[in-house]
Amino acid sequence: MGYKVSFEEANKIFAALQDEYEIWAPKRFVGKGRYSDTDMIKYDKINTVEEIEYMDKSDFPAKEVLSPITESLFYFTEDEYIESKATGKKLLIFMRPCDIHAQHHQEKIYLSNGGFEDMYYKRMNEKVKIVMMECTTGWDTCFCVSMGTNKSEDYSMAVRFGEGELSLDVKDDAFAPYFEGKNETGFKPEYVEKNQLTVEVPEIPNKEVLTKLKNHPMWNEYNKRCISCGACTVACSTCTCFTTTDIIYNENANVGERKRTTASCQVKGFSDMAGGMSFRNTAGDRMRFKVLHKFHDYKERFQDYHMCVGCGRCIDRCPEYISIAATVKKMANAIDEIVAEENK
Repeated sequence: MGYKVSFEEANKIFAALQDEYEIWAPKRFVGKGRYSDTDMIKYDKINTVEEIEYMDKSDFPAKEVLSPITESLFYFTEDEYIESKATGKKLLIFMRPCDIHAQHHQEKIYLSNGGFEDMYYKRMNEKVKIVMMECTTGWDTCFCVSMGTNKSEDYSMAVRFGEGELSLDVKDDAFAPYFEGKNETGFKPEYVEKNQLTVEVPEIPNKEVLTKLKNHPMWNEYNKRCISCGACTVACSTCTCFTTTDIIYNENANVGERKRTTASCQVKGFSDMAGGMSFRNTAGDRMRFKVLHKFHDYKERFQDYHMCVGCGRCIDRCPEYISIAATVKKMANAIDEIVAEENK
């Protein structure tokens, strides 16, 4: 059912929803951006519709609601441990279509990869209801159409932001009572049909080509360009790498907590192992690993879609202006070169 409500009416609905839900959405933090005179847009709890930043793309993805940058997993003493508490409320999250697809990719990694379920992710994921934010234009770094993530029907509600009003498509019956007596309309969300940026993901025909691609000199370029800061993976809506740390309290060495913190395969030392073993020691090696994971390995494993959803946040955040789209194009050229050499 479609509805049209004013911001004032929407805020009353939000107030009623907050008895049962935490409401999360992109929010602008003035002066908190990369530079002193820039803003940052990231997910945070909101109380009113005016707090939602819908005109600009968020710098960081919706995944931070379910898997924050850092979180306590459990607390321990020398005799026992106590799991950290999750929020008791359900989560109502405003997402664009690409982030909805990204959440499904994260679900596969956290809940079904290797037959293991991550209980800390699962307990949050089970609480989620999605409000899809209509996205009809995208931005200059988006390539969601190329990745097939520009559309989604997986939402409880969809919303279009107008001048002082919201148009909503309410699919989940659980939300229908909140809109009783409100102005009904035939609203259905529209989607971006063409991005400024396009990406054609190449197919890797066999293991022989894959092996030669891994050793192709194209990756050496990133030894000079990439500074291994990890900004691209923190901003990525599908990356799931993390590290765990035990924090021992100063007051008592037998008491502490275990924290999970977002990590990055692009940072030197991420692949270090006990005994001094270390893999992917150059920036080019790490870039190769990331790109092949996003545009080959994930799809090869799960037999459905590539992991990248084309949100373009990695391009936006890279201080060295490295474009994942341009990198994939270079990879395609390298594959063509390898195949041509094999066919001689």
